[in-house]
Amino acid sequence: MRKLSSKGSFPTIRVVAGLCLCMLMLVACSTVPITTGRQSLNLVSDSELLTISLQQYQDVLHKAKLSQDQQKVQVVRNVGIRIARATEDLLRQRGLESELRNYKWEFNLIQDDKTVNAWCMPGGKVAVYTGLLPIAQNETGLAVVMGHEIAHAVAKHGNERVSQGLLQQLGGAALSVALSTSPATTSNLFLQAYGVGTNVAFLLPYSRTQESEGDRIGLILMAKAGYDPRQAVPFWTRMAKSSSSRPPELLSTHPAPETRIRQIEALLPEAMSYYKG
Repeated sequence: MRKLSSKGSFPTIRVVAGLCLCMLMLVACSTVPITTGRQSLNLVSDSELLTISLQQYQDVLHKAKLSQDQQKVQVVRNVGIRIARATEDLLRQRGLESELRNYKWEFNLIQDDKTVNAWCMPGGKVAVYTGLLPIAQNETGLAVVMGHEIAHAVAKHGNERVSQGLLQQLGGAALSVALSTSPATTSNLFLQAYGVGTNVAFLLPYSRTQESEGDRIGLILMAKAGYDPRQAVPFWTRMAKSSSSRPPELLSTHPAPETRIRQIEALLPEAMSYYKG
């Protein structure tokens, strides 16, 4: 009987692991909503993501100081409600009604004049920081940012980034397993993925593809909500001018302003077709 050596024909553990990982990634791929059909990596189920999203959102709000300026709070919520309605209309028009059950919209203004940021977690949990308001200037400026951040959530970019982080940092562990074995790392990973900059040491940058999708969908959402998408150009110009030695949190996860403005100008014709202002 021939003796098999350590260099025999059987696959090594590394090869098997690689094949398993490839199969996992293929199975976990899904189509990004409201795009050209790009396939993205989603290792986490919607139900899991919504559960941790609600927990993390409540934790952030518990630690933060919410604005008591009811006029400013109402402006944020007015913009949010209009963008939310536009989002739901767009999902229905694209035959994605099943996605609507995942959204329970909530909009909060966090009192922090030094933080220029906004973010949206799965399920429509949105926060804006007061440091963003002087740059936004008005409801249309807010609509630029909130439309863009909600677009990331609609396109499930956070799920994609959490999934990539699970692969890179935790070997592809399931979210529930990662939470039980490495709760701090997993929580930090989640916050990084959604741009919650005041609670993490650094933010994960969006990929160029994700940013292009976020810009495109965000412009459409604000246009459908009745806000002039052309105002995105002066908003990002003001954002760039506000930068000093340390860029605002919102810019740290996004491309250079000049690049963004060129991309937005190219996307405006499509967005304007949705604008009825």
